Amino acid sequence: ENELNVEPIHQNEMLKHNRNLLNLFVESLLISDNSSTPQPSAGKFNPFNLSNMNTRRNFLQKASFGFAAAAALPSFGNALTQQADRNAVEDEASFTLGFAGYSFLKFDLDKSIAMMKRLAVDHLSIKEFHLPLNSSQETIDAVKKKLSDAGIKPYTVGVIYMRSKEAVDQAFAYAQKVGVNMIVGVPNADLLGYTEEKVKATNIRMAIHNHGPEDKLYPSPKDIYDRIKDMDPRMGLCIDIGHTFRAGVLPEKAVKEYKSRLFDLHIKDVTAMAKDAKVIEVGRGAINFPAFVEALEKINYSGVCSIEYEKDMSDPLVGMAESVGFFKGVQMG
Repeated sequence: ENELNVEPIHQNEMLKHNRNLLNLFVESLLISDNSSTPQPSAGKFNPFNLSNMNTRRNFLQKASFGFAAAAALPSFGNALTQQADRNAVEDEASFTLGFAGYSFLKFDLDKSIAMMKRLAVDHLSIKEFHLPLNSSQETIDAVKKKLSDAGIKPYTVGVIYMRSKEAVDQAFAYAQKVGVNMIVGVPNADLLGYTEEKVKATNIRMAIHNHGPEDKLYPSPKDIYDRIKDMDPRMGLCIDIGHTFRAGVLPEKAVKEYKSRLFDLHIKDVTAMAKDAKVIEVGRGAINFPAFVEALEKINYSGVCSIEYEKDMSDPLVGMAESVGFFKGVQMG
């Protein structure tokens, strides 16, 4: 990696220098070609309206002290990973931040770990392309050690699709071997009863994931909740806020309404409340993140907020960094 080409100076001066450089980068994120800027419908939060520009600048500049946004640029190098800055932003951020493993679809585990370290995010939902469901315990232990050595916690597995009892059995056995207490999954509706039995037998929670208007099973959180509300309390939801919004539901409303069964969150932004909306960097779309974060604070959400970044998946690091920085900035107000 490239290093900053400067002579050694006092640490406080280095931090000030880095912050000045980072603020220039943050300002560059605020410049957008109007032809490509998403325009939410009237009344929706739009961080690109001039009236909201100071708010967005404030969010990103505060997040900059955690270096998350600029970490994606090689020229900033290790100087931006000063522990003082890392601690400052983590102390002010309200919620544990993670990554949904699908964000790293085009990368092997080593490269995924390297990106997470650059972004200072240390919780991961493991996907099967990094650790296949039929992995031996030896392979699982080796992957867990690699993550642990990098300071990354595998806090759940999934999304795992379950279309048979055998698939349900495999998912729970996999979670046990990995050593997590939750699965983010999509069991078929006719398997919910069997899934509940496995939850009771293993004490592993099931967080069912919604996938938006195209999903015939669980398009919105309500479609999940209505099916599991009378089941064991360890049957719950992983609310994907982008798919929720595309299904016509405000994420801030959904997390409050289903708070008793809310186990996990997948964080993304989309360009509109519409079926054909596109994913975009967090903060550049139509979701009202200040309202969403306020809702999480009101319900005392204690789970992980996992960024699921699905834009520019072959070259995602800058967009991931902006998304992480903006989401942290919103929390810091």
